Amino acid sequence: MKKKILVSAAWPYANAEIHVGNLTGSYLPADIFARYHRLQGNDVLMVSGSDAHGTPITIRADQEGTTPYEAYQRFHKGFIDLFQKLGLHYNIFTSTHTENHFAVAQKMFLALKDNGYLYTDRQMQWFSTSQNRFLPDRYVEGTCYICGDTNARSDQCDKCGSMLEPDKLIAPRSRVDGSTPELRETEHYYLDLGKLQPAVVEFLKQRQDYWRPNVLRQSLGQIEADALRGRAITRDLDWGIPVPLDGWNGKCLYVWFEAVIGYLSASVEWTGIVDNGKTWQDWWFSPDAETYYFIGKDNIPFHAVIWPAELTGAGIRFAELMGTQPKPLTLPYDVPANEFMNLEGQKISGSRHWAVWALDFLSRYDPDPLRYYLTVNMPESKDTDWDWEDFYHRNNDELVATWGNLVNRVLAFTYKHWEGVLPDPGELRPADRELLTQVENGLGTVADLMNAVKLRAALSEAMRLATEVNRYLDTSAPWFEIKTDKDQAAKSVYTAIRAIDTIKAMLAPFLPFTCEKLHIFLGYETPLFGSQTVDAIQDKLGEHQTLLYVPGNAGGEWKASQLQPGRKLVQPAPLFKKLDTCIIEEERARLG
Repeated sequence: MKKKILVSAAWPYANAEIHVGNLTGSYLPADIFARYHRLQGNDVLMVSGSDAHGTPITIRADQEGTTPYEAYQRFHKGFIDLFQKLGLHYNIFTSTHTENHFAVAQKMFLALKDNGYLYTDRQMQWFSTSQNRFLPDRYVEGTCYICGDTNARSDQCDKCGSMLEPDKLIAPRSRVDGSTPELRETEHYYLDLGKLQPAVVEFLKQRQDYWRPNVLRQSLGQIEADALRGRAITRDLDWGIPVPLDGWNGKCLYVWFEAVIGYLSASVEWTGIVDNGKTWQDWWFSPDAETYYFIGKDNIPFHAVIWPAELTGAGIRFAELMGTQPKPLTLPYDVPANEFMNLEGQKISGSRHWAVWALDFLSRYDPDPLRYYLTVNMPESKDTDWDWEDFYHRNNDELVATWGNLVNRVLAFTYKHWEGVLPDPGELRPADRELLTQVENGLGTVADLMNAVKLRAALSEAMRLATEVNRYLDTSAPWFEIKTDKDQAAKSVYTAIRAIDTIKAMLAPFLPFTCEKLHIFLGYETPLFGSQTVDAIQDKLGEHQTLLYVPGNAGGEWKASQLQPGRKLVQPAPLFKKLDTCIIEEERARLG
């Protein structure tokens, strides 16, 4: 039976280029997971987009002397370019600056208000006397009153992961001009998280058996240590989504509240663009749908606590406002948040140019080596480190020597001695059957790991099986058998190619570009996956580009090889490029 799988990747702020830490934190694992489920035949909807309303965008615009709209558009187009080159197959990658998102976010606000989960209150907010305006929380930095970090934002501390009360920040300073802001009173709407706390706690406890410990520590653990309190969801801003009420001019929905609604609004937008008989409701109102949110650890509170609270509080009222059958919204099934990736032993910092920028990387290297290294080094349970020497060895020793060499030598040998036709092995030997059984059983093992979102372990198991095929060939040695007994060599070659074809299915979510090439070498006429297209959509807010997944005639399946003797193969070529050792120092010299 097909599953409904919603794959949600964190929305990147459209204020800076994407680096390798961003990729391995959320975007790449989401794509790997989505590709796996597509191979399984499940109904997958992978959504995300550019966060256009966060204060980092207005800060960037101020720095460049441009408008927030112009700033976000430039980076948004860069994201779409990168995701195409890296093969991130979003069903839709869109933006929060769309009429559709404005409407969905405002309906979520009204649903929460109608259900009694919003209230108004006056609060003290940081005000810049030098600029004569209230400052968004991310415009103010200072010392965290919980852990003492001196670079905390007034709404959140990245070091300890705590959500902060702006008026409690120690030694506040404006990010704009370094001046000391003062507190002034202003009125805002609040999300009554205290009233929603019992439902959120119950939601988290139901997921204790399979959620990652770091996610539970930063969500359930923090709630148990410090009860939830109301949190403002509006701000005095002129760039964002207006509060949909009379008398609230000059107030916008706070980005932390509206950005997570993007997963829902993107699904709605996708339904309006793609005419395939499916609708966003299939995932968002189905109790059987599994919804996954791929994020970095700094976003855990917003996805594991606040977003479930919003979904719960909206209840069936949101569906009523959307004009559809009244049903509650689907709560997150899993929030597999990753830790951080560092670079050469130091924290990645764009301002210090201490980063490996993804688009720059792809100007010199192929995408699959990047996807591979980011997966084997994925920070699933602890921080990891990008090391150029390690990248060099992983590429040459694992991709080239273990997997690439296995594929090329077997297929080239077959093409030479059997004229590119898969030979008839006759009756297989015990060693042949043992290898095929081992590899085919690996499909189940890797699937279990993928279902549990243990992507590093899944890739490791697939590569281990590739090593087993190499060992089998070292023993059977068809290059020597061919000299004395071609029939025996045929058994070895046939077995190896069947094993390679099965491992290809396991590796395809991780290495889609080279697996597509291998797919062709093995004589398949339809691709493993679909393709991507970019559409430009015009609405009252302007034009925005969307990146869309087009399934086409994709025929990839998560199953053991069914190749039959006599199949015509295609002459192979190397899948990967061996790197020269000089790249280590060359790339290190680019840093800083």
